Amino acid sequence: MIRRSLLAALPALILAPRVALAAAEPINLRDLYNKDLSFSDLALAAEGGRITVAGFMAPPLKADSVFFVLTKTPMAVCPFCEPGMPWPDDILAVYARRVVDVVPFNVPITVTGVLELGDAVDPELGFYSKVRLVDASFARA
Repeated sequence: MIRRSLLAALPALILAPRVALAAAEPINLRDLYNKDLSFSDLALAAEGGRITVAGFMAPPLKADSVFFVLTKTPMAVCPFCEPGMPWPDDILAVYARRVVDVVPFNVPITVTGVLELGDAVDPELGFYSKVRLVDASFARA
């Protein structure tokens, strides 16, 4: 009887940390990294789950795109990274669900999406990223 109850509760126990991360206050970009730029325990625990991150939309690299870069501070020019260069801990690649309606670079936004970790290069734009939010939506903060 106890074993059945435990097995029935197991899915809720596994999903609870991800639900808590998605429902919590927006996290800061710096919380995704350790001081040595490795991924933090928070990032590793949230990988594959939906999280919300606060920041600013950098000007898009291309018009009518589903892609933009979220930055810690307002930036008038999009920070573009090349493979092999140190990945800054204050930007996040975002792949939205639909074409992005550009928000002025100095207006704070929150972005919610599925966290992906690891090196990737966008096949269309050539943008290198180490961390991304996919299937994302955003709103003014």
